Amino acid sequence: MRNYSASARENLLATSANEPFLVLLEITHSDLAVPVRVVNDTQSIYLDEVEYVGCPFDITLPDDVNGQVPQAKLEIDNIGRDLTQWLEYSRGGQGARCRIMQALRSNDVYALDYFADDYVAPTLTDIEFDMTLDLTNMVITNETVVGMLGFQNMLNITGTIPTFTPQNAPGLW
Repeated sequence: MRNYSASARENLLATSANEPFLVLLEITHSDLAVPVRVVNDTQSIYLDEVEYVGCPFDITLPDDVNGQVPQAKLEIDNIGRDLTQWLEYSRGGQGARCRIMQALRSNDVYALDYFADDYVAPTLTDIEFDMTLDLTNMVITNETVVGMLGFQNMLNITGTIPTFTPQNAPGLW
């Protein structure tokens, strides 16, 4: 069950919401020195003093169907070679994890740089939704990078070591 604040629930149930949710992604992988952090917006945002770079993307949030492993879909425009080079180097991003967060823009705090009196990117204070999923099935085209987000289905993984018998390993006998 997702625990949204009262203003977030009002926003979710509204036919025409006052403000859209900001979706923040943090992609981690053992081959990445620093996680990829992006926000689905045109400007960068800070969360816990870490910058999330503004980068439009499409995401279908995980469904909440009883008896089914949650699945989500991520689609990012294929701009620049950094993302595709990492995907090629890491064999399609095997072992990558993606943290999905939602926040309302009204939960941000604007700060000023006191030395230059210049605008600094907003800093988010409250996260409405936070979930970390495995990033799998990455497909790269000239236009987009698409990946599936979900959990590894632990119920279908073999839990015992196979026993070698003349029936299943005749070459050993």
